[in-house]
Amino acid sequence: MAKFELKLPKMGESVAEATITSWLKEVGDTIEADEAVLEIATDKVDSEVPSEVDGVLVEKLFNVDDVVQVGQTIAVIETEGEAKASTSAPTQEIPKQKEEPKATPEVIQVAETVVAAKAVAAPVTSGDRFYSPLVRNIASKEGVSQAELDAIPGTGSEGRVTKNDILAYVENRGNQPAAPVAPKVEPVQSNGAASVPTQAPEVKQEKPAISSGEDEIIEMSRMGKLVAKHMVDSVQTSAHVQSFIEADVTKIWNWRNKVKDAFQKREGESLTFTPIFMEAVAKALRDYPMMNISVQGENIIKKKNINLGMAAALPDGNLIVPVIKNADQLNLIGMTKQVNDLANRARLNQLKPDDIQGGTYTVTNVGTFGSIMGTPIINQPQVGILALGAIRKVPAVIETSEGDFIGIRYKMFMSHSYDHRVVNGALGGQFVKAVKDYLEAWDSNREI
Repeated sequence: MAKFELKLPKMGESVAEATITSWLKEVGDTIEADEAVLEIATDKVDSEVPSEVDGVLVEKLFNVDDVVQVGQTIAVIETEGEAKASTSAPTQEIPKQKEEPKATPEVIQVAETVVAAKAVAAPVTSGDRFYSPLVRNIASKEGVSQAELDAIPGTGSEGRVTKNDILAYVENRGNQPAAPVAPKVEPVQSNGAASVPTQAPEVKQEKPAISSGEDEIIEMSRMGKLVAKHMVDSVQTSAHVQSFIEADVTKIWNWRNKVKDAFQKREGESLTFTPIFMEAVAKALRDYPMMNISVQGENIIKKKNINLGMAAALPDGNLIVPVIKNADQLNLIGMTKQVNDLANRARLNQLKPDDIQGGTYTVTNVGTFGSIMGTPIINQPQVGILALGAIRKVPAVIETSEGDFIGIRYKMFMSHSYDHRVVNGALGGQFVKAVKDYLEAWDSNREI
């Protein structure tokens, strides 16, 4: 018998860690090669970790909601063959006694702080609520009391507090009112008999949702909680301002109707309006590079690459933003293939963690749902997002050398939300005007 170390696989260049969301196998279960052992989550993407060998699961080194670094051993599988590890590194024999997972630098720093400050009591598992070792260590380091920890809303499985939950609490701790602490009750001498106050100080508690007997209470999904937190954080971080503009896309409408069937037959891809709009946005970002930035403290990070986020709806109603990398370097055929591929894999929940990383500007098509315009929330840490409204057939004034006429045109509104901390109204307006100009100057004879 030999033992195989199942490690957290590399999931993309920008992904360094993942959170365990559930174990699909228990100790003692038989596992086949390529069979999923556990589920993990990175940002918004859920993935499964399969076994590379046949065998029996003999040890799980992490719990649900624990954060694991790429390359760390997460489980041990007993096999019939010779011992090996899931990487090319030399294999070390696994001792019979359970080996503690290798500590990350963050955990080592926390442990050193706890040793240096023994006066701080480490929070423990409270009642039915479980806290992972990493969460407890962070709480000890930051001086978070057990009462505070118990009051933190958890976004993990079954409401557990995750690493991100406690770090967010610590970051915003100074902006939150201090939790009321019950004063120490001292006996009061009255006629020789000890007595205590009859009424304890009132502690404000979160009011439960009020519903009638016919209402249905639906718990938010894990992704729904992440999206909600991301939106609230963005509103609290950026000073949102909007600019609106209307574009005449009649030339694009007529050109697409003329070429879409031949394009479908030749490329095997549907030619939608989205890649056309994405091309115009990429050109405008190249003209106005200070829209392709992010804010880090008091510094502005000017991005070299133009990576366009494309908001896409998931089957469960949530949104995800896959990214078109180096969008300004793609021709229309390449852009179309990228848009269709990411949209299809988003609908099938087949996006990889790296597919949603590295965006520098985001576009969302609210017109898909019939909206003529919207005021989208910025996708942090970016500073701008463009909402595309529905294309409408409307009467419009047409200016010609022979005078003005009323005609039927295809038009759409574009709503540009931008971070007014670093983007002023002039830049925000000039950028969306550039997108409009590129769309209206479309070459009706363009070949693709």
